[in-house]
This record gives sequence, structure tokens and C-alpha cells, in this order.
Amino acid sequence: MKTRAMVVIVLAAVCGLSAAWGMSQIRGSTKFVKAENTVPVVVASAPVQRGTMITEDDIEIKQWPKEALCDGVLQSTDLAVKRVAMVPIVAGEPVFDKKLAAKGSARGLASLIPHGMRAYTIQASSVASNVGGFVLPGNKVDILLTLKGMSGDQTGGGSTVTLLQAVEVLAVDQQLDAPAENKVDPRQTQTVTLLVTPEQAAVLDLGQSSGVLTLSLRNPEDLNEASTRPAMLRDFRFKRKGEIASSATTAGGVLLPGDDGPVEENLPAVKILTIRGDDRREVEVDPRQQQRD
Repeated sequence: MKTRAMVVIVLAAVCGLSAAWGMSQIRGSTKFVKAENTVPVVVASAPVQRGTMITEDDIEIKQWPKEALCDGVLQSTDLAVKRVAMVPIVAGEPVFDKKLAAKGSARGLASLIPHGMRAYTIQASSVASNVGGFVLPGNKVDILLTLKGMSGDQTGGGSTVTLLQAVEVLAVDQQLDAPAENKVDPRQTQTVTLLVTPEQAAVLDLGQSSGVLTLSLRNPEDLNEASTRPAMLRDFRFKRKGEIASSATTAGGVLLPGDDGPVEENLPAVKILTIRGDDRREVEVDPRQQQRD
């Protein structure tokens, strides 16, 4: 019985050693295969904010699967250090060349402006408050210009026109990145900086000195130019007694441009006294005709 027990123990030990040796061989071959199918990639070791210069503490090298490697990913830390991030980079994200400004670019807003473009700042808090503080860096907006006129001019006293469409917001006040809550306080917002062409900058400057500029927030994927026409006070008509002439075509208590509303048929004629020197005459005016006109 002792001999049989010893044989069993020896066999168990041999089997255990064989299994351990086999597993070590498998692990070694797996490591070899993994090393052969990966490449070094620069990744962010900490969150990098837009407009900040990357240091060696912000990045690290990690092995990345070859089949998952994208074009433009940096594979050496020397290619990323002392370059400014043009977009926010989260921790663990591969660093792409196109997301960084050229070496030698100063940190801050200037490094985020592409060649041939300009940064133009709109003053006054009203530019952001009209969309409740939801205008954030990176958003796309339309710029509206409101001009005041005389009641007798061709606009009827004022007009609003869409100056520019799908313009990128570079910064709100001094913030280059959107805050964590994705909203700014419209009561504290004083400036919005936009990315525009030199010609568009001139248009904005003229508009800002002539009237009031406001922003209209749009979907970031909607880059199509909408067909718009100026809105003028002369196109708004009120019905008698303050009632709206046609509820189906009104907004905010006024008729939309191009809508005249129904004509009242039972209005009495109005007599107007005209005086020219000693000549006094009464002229009857048909209110129905005035409404049609």
C-alpha cells in the first residue's frame, strides 16, 4: 500500500510540473504574438484642455494593436511635446497630429486659428443671453443683425437680417473649452469670439457698429446654408382691437411677412375733413379698401 501511494504521489507531481511547464510555454508564445502585432502610440496620460501646450507629463507611450491603428496617430513623444492642443483630449485617447497646432505656435487662442482665418470678438452680453447661455466654444451659430429705422422708411421702423451662417465659436469670454455643465451664465457673458474669414470679419465689424448682433444656435452637423430674407416691421399687420387677423399664420401676436389677414366687410365709412386755405371739404374713406391696399 505504501508503494502504491508513493507511485500516485510521484505521478501527480509529474503531471503538475508538466502542466505548469506547458502553461509557461503558452504564455510566452502569447506575449511574443502580442508584441509582434502591436506598435507604440502616443496617448494622453491626463486630460488636455484646448489651447494648452502639451508637456511630457501629459502623454505616454502605449502598445496599440496594428489593426486598430488610425492614420495620423503620433508614435513618438517628441512629435507631441511643446505643441498646442487644438481640441480637448481625454486621458487614454491616442494623440493625432491634426489635433495639435504646429510647433512654435504660441499657446492660447492664436494657435487655434487656421491659416487664412481670423478671430473676431463680438462685444456685449446680449449675443449669448438670447439662447439662454447655451452658446459654448465649438458650437456653430448664425449671426443676426438688427437695425432700427424710422417709422416711415421702407422697413417700417426696423429690420433683422441674417449676416452669417454656420460660424464656429472659438471662445466665450476667456473660456476656450466648454464647462463641465455645458452651460455658461448669460448674465456674466460679455464677449463671444468667432472664427471667420477676413471678409466676414469686416461684415461683423460694420454690423456691430451699426446695430445689434445676436446669435442663433444651430445643430453642429447642419452646415447647409438656409435661404433667409430680412424681417421688417412693415411686413407686420395688426387686426383692429388688437386681435390677431389669422391665428394660423401668426407668431408672437403679429402676422408673419406676406400675410394680410381677412378683410372686415361691415366697417362704416370714415369721413375726413380736409382744409386747404379757405376751402374745407369732407372726404369719405372706405376702410375695406384701405385694408385691401
